[in-house]
Amino acid sequence: MIDEILSLVEKHEEWRGKQCLNLIPSENVMSPAVRGLLASDLGHRYTATERFYMGTRFIDEIEQYGEEIAKEVFRAGTADLRPLSGHIADLIFLASFAKPNDVLMCVSPEDGGYPGIWKDGLAGLFNIKTVPFPFSERDMNIEVEETKEAIRRVKPKVVVFGASLITFPHPVKELAEVTHEEGACVGFDGSHVMGLIAGEHFQDPLREGASALFGSTHKTLFGPQGGIILADKEHGEVMKAKIYPAFVDNAHWNRIAALALALAEMKKFGNAYADQVIRNAKTLAKALHDYGFPVRCQHLGFTQSHQVLLDYGGFELGRVIAEKLQDANMIVDCGVRIGTCEVTRRGMKETEMLGIAELIKRAVMDNEQPQNVKKDVAKLCADFQKIEYCFES
Repeated sequence: MIDEILSLVEKHEEWRGKQCLNLIPSENVMSPAVRGLLASDLGHRYTATERFYMGTRFIDEIEQYGEEIAKEVFRAGTADLRPLSGHIADLIFLASFAKPNDVLMCVSPEDGGYPGIWKDGLAGLFNIKTVPFPFSERDMNIEVEETKEAIRRVKPKVVVFGASLITFPHPVKELAEVTHEEGACVGFDGSHVMGLIAGEHFQDPLREGASALFGSTHKTLFGPQGGIILADKEHGEVMKAKIYPAFVDNAHWNRIAALALALAEMKKFGNAYADQVIRNAKTLAKALHDYGFPVRCQHLGFTQSHQVLLDYGGFELGRVIAEKLQDANMIVDCGVRIGTCEVTRRGMKETEMLGIAELIKRAVMDNEQPQNVKKDVAKLCADFQKIEYCFES
């Protein structure tokens, strides 16, 4: 049994880590130093805000340091690294600023919003009513004037920007004033674009009118899997007061230490990294479009984030495309969202994006034998095994 478990992990690391092009936009790769902290002694330990446990002097310093660097990176009044996931960060925000029968306005799952806060997710759990943003499928963004009217009409208690499909900045600045006039609390689920926000190459929700920025730490932000909350003082302190013991008990201090180091890497290298992620996405999108792939939003330059969206009309055909690519060791999801965050972290630039577009074409359009394409994928991957934008570089 032991050998089987170790063998499966080894096979996974060899295949996904060394032989595959990972193009899933919700995944990234940690630096060796960040990854190493996950296996530290901190993974065994407890601490608590009321100081019930002894032996926590260094853990407490790590948490304080992580919060300080997070506030610096995101220019936030408060920061909290304890949420165990982006979903838990969403939960904390909603539980802090909404109550049963209040109205939540956000991007619906049909328009690429996160299902976890919609009717079957947290909103349903808390008996919160959901109203979708008026949304332009052509532009893949929120309709500003229609949304102003909707906010005045339905008077939401909480408004959450951000989405799972997010290629362009959301109009927080354009909608913040009317939202505040109606007494709503504004949040931004930055799960997908947290690293681009930190790198100052997407948008700046906390300066544009959002009171809180929250989400995952392992997508464009290249930390361990987990969650984070950034906020102004007023709203941040409300959430901090509720986190323990209602939503997080033991906060996984090995993860927090790893996240603190990843944030330090983001502070040092984030601007260059975020710039290259977006450059790569634009280059890949244009190349795929030129090959005849159905890349969305050509009229807007395809993307301003890490995501390239291919429109196959749904998951049924999307799964067929994803399986074709997987047979050739190129990993995407069944929505055929293509992400450039991990390949960028591995050092790939525009030239490699042109090569990736050609590999995708060979696998999907030319129906070339997967084994032949797979060999060239492996050659490309072999040249980019070192993690960039980190202190080891």
